[in-house]
Amino acid sequence: MPVRAAYLQFAPAYLEVDQNLAAVESLLRSVEADLIVLPELFTSGYFFQSKDDLERVAEPIPNGKSVAALRGWADSLGATLVAGLAERDGDHFYNSAVVVRPDGRVDTYRKVHLFYEETILFEAGDLGFRVFEEHTAAGTSYRLGVMVCFDWYFPEAARTLALRGADVIAHPSNLVLPHCPDSMPVRARENHVFTITANRHGREEKEGESLRFIGMSEVCAPSGTILTRADESADVVEVVELNPREARDRNINAHNDVLQDRRPATYAATSEEGTALESGS
Repeated sequence: MPVRAAYLQFAPAYLEVDQNLAAVESLLRSVEADLIVLPELFTSGYFFQSKDDLERVAEPIPNGKSVAALRGWADSLGATLVAGLAERDGDHFYNSAVVVRPDGRVDTYRKVHLFYEETILFEAGDLGFRVFEEHTAAGTSYRLGVMVCFDWYFPEAARTLALRGADVIAHPSNLVLPHCPDSMPVRARENHVFTITANRHGREEKEGESLRFIGMSEVCAPSGTILTRADESADVVEVVELNPREARDRNINAHNDVLQDRRPATYAATSEEGTALESGS
């Protein structure tokens, strides 16, 4: 049986947690899917005016009101939800994503690669890139990896998830750079995985600076084919069917496998030990 996978795209209102939860609840009404991916920081908006604003909306995981809402939706829809939240853990703040199942179980990923002023507000994730074994109500098993927004810019993120067995990569996002929609098909193809990017749209401003979020949420196949893509300014939920077995066949041809053909010993420049330049002969 296929996995019915969806992204939800909308424009969160800045710091209006209850309003954003209500908007998502309305969009989710009557959606039939096994896996639904929501944007990064979907309850709060993105362009924080101050650390005080972040502290107003950041929540503990799994005991905050937003996770409680996600648990309710997961239960009523019979779907696994992946959603981005501002997380508070004591005095520490993370740009996180939660994986919430119909039975109430919650796992967390904390964004590793922080973008722009996130580097001032949040700490880099300390949980690593995680892959979870998931099951649809019909009994289909699939392995779910999670990365958040700017993680896409670093090929090692998606590659690590693929090496850990991901069939599907959920990618909650607040994209402003124009390149990601054309790069995610490459991430899907070079790792032979499905990718689900759930972006937001709209605009936020701070002290005369404006960020425009580009929408264009999309689902990509292991071949790199774009299965569906939203426009730049729509509130929309799109559902597509994925066959996890397609991601487990990583053959390029009869003689090449995209992961087994790797030669890590020759990639020293991607590690801390490989930073020295060789002198010319």
